[in-house]
Amino acid sequence: MEKRLSGNPSPNAWIRRFGPAPDAPHRLVCFPYAGGSASYFFPWMQALAPEIDVLAVQYPGRQERRTETVVDDIDRLADHIAAELLPWLDRPTAFFGHSMGAILAFEVALRLERSGSRLTELFVSGRRAPATSRDERTYLADDAELLDDVVRLGATDAAALADPEIAAMVLPVIRGDYRAIERYRWTGGPRVRCGITAFTGDIDPKTTVAETAEWRAHTHGEFELREFRGGHFFLNEHVAALHAEIRDRATGTAMWSK
Repeated sequence: MEKRLSGNPSPNAWIRRFGPAPDAPHRLVCFPYAGGSASYFFPWMQALAPEIDVLAVQYPGRQERRTETVVDDIDRLADHIAAELLPWLDRPTAFFGHSMGAILAFEVALRLERSGSRLTELFVSGRRAPATSRDERTYLADDAELLDDVVRLGATDAAALADPEIAAMVLPVIRGDYRAIERYRWTGGPRVRCGITAFTGDIDPKTTVAETAEWRAHTHGEFELREFRGGHFFLNEHVAALHAEIRDRATGTAMWSK
């Protein structure tokens, strides 16, 4: 496979790069979960170097973008991200997304394929397939109920959210992200050409193993399902196994073209 290492664009508000790996022959772009931020993937950069250059998407409304308005629509988010990622497709690239990030990674992959690009692999985690749906309206709950849901899923420390200042700061982000993913509806359309590897926890309240397996219908490539013990944030307990799987598939022999 030809390597095209043509130099890298400068990171911008949408793309975080914690530790550049300019000589890495492969790239992984990570998409955070609802309420999450790019910094979650800082340890991934360390774990996957030097073979893989890890980038993370930073959605508006958090960390250094905290003064910006949260984008509460998956399609609009995917449009923005796809445009920002185009300059970064100078080498074989895979996507990883957890929860809301899995749907965003899928939608961005579709947009990039329409522009002539192709991923090596799409890794989706903690999210049922786009064609499956549930009537979820947590984004309409009051503040206490919304924070309770975040804590129940294990996304963050309950003690931190008990601080009124922290809660007031993160609530608009969490509510906006929940609104985006809970109103998302797959209305049909193309499959991605790359393979899909789906990771799921066996007791994840947000998706069953059967719902995760439905990702098979959204790819023209190979499909693999990996089930782990745990809930929605099973990946925190099994991160080494995920990294091994990602390294093997992202640096393997999957076809790639731009």
